[in-house]
Amino acid sequence: MVPNCITLLNLLSGCVAIVFAFNPIAEVGPLHGWQWSALMMGLAAVFDFMDGAAARLLHAKSSIGKELDSLSDLVSFGVAPAMLLLNVLQLANAGWCSYLALFLPLMGALRLAKFNIDDSQSVTFKGLPIPANAIFWIGVVGPLMQGRLHPTVGVTVAVIFLIGLLMVSNLPMFSLKMSNFSLRDNFVRYFMVLAAVVFVVTLGIGGFAATILLYIAISALQRIVRVTTD
Repeated sequence: MVPNCITLLNLLSGCVAIVFAFNPIAEVGPLHGWQWSALMMGLAAVFDFMDGAAARLLHAKSSIGKELDSLSDLVSFGVAPAMLLLNVLQLANAGWCSYLALFLPLMGALRLAKFNIDDSQSVTFKGLPIPANAIFWIGVVGPLMQGRLHPTVGVTVAVIFLIGLLMVSNLPMFSLKMSNFSLRDNFVRYFMVLAAVVFVVTLGIGGFAATILLYIAISALQRIVRVTTD
């Protein structure tokens, strides 16, 4: 019961993020709508981590919890970032290009469906995890709203399709979950955390996008090394 309640807080956060996504430039208290939307997606990610931890701690894993988690993730990390991107692109006069953001939740739904019937994705993932999709787009929307990023239509379309297709790809991607704190066993994970801190400190909110790009690059490199050594 407790893990499922935490999962519902994930879903609630995602729903609130969607509400704010449709008013990206509105000032609500100290922040604008797009900032509140990004913040609520971040809060959803915290709840997404907490529900799994609570389920393991309380030995309360269940089939309904697994399905509820995926439904919540689709809203918080699939629909919410897509709605934020769509509305921000419309503000930037991207026209028809903005509606391509709807491709993201479609691929996110397919990615989660594949994950739910695959028991081999505990240590490594197949394809980009859907929370990483949300983190990446938060890191893109920030610089867009701050006027520091001016992508062409072609680049925008290419990146949307690339991230969407990566979610449903079979590219092995390492999990950040650690079974121990050994530096030798978790060197790549510690490196990713350190890189994320450096990126965010130096690039601001855009550092989140840089972090996900590095995550993809390292996973692809590991795949290449594995294939060449086999």
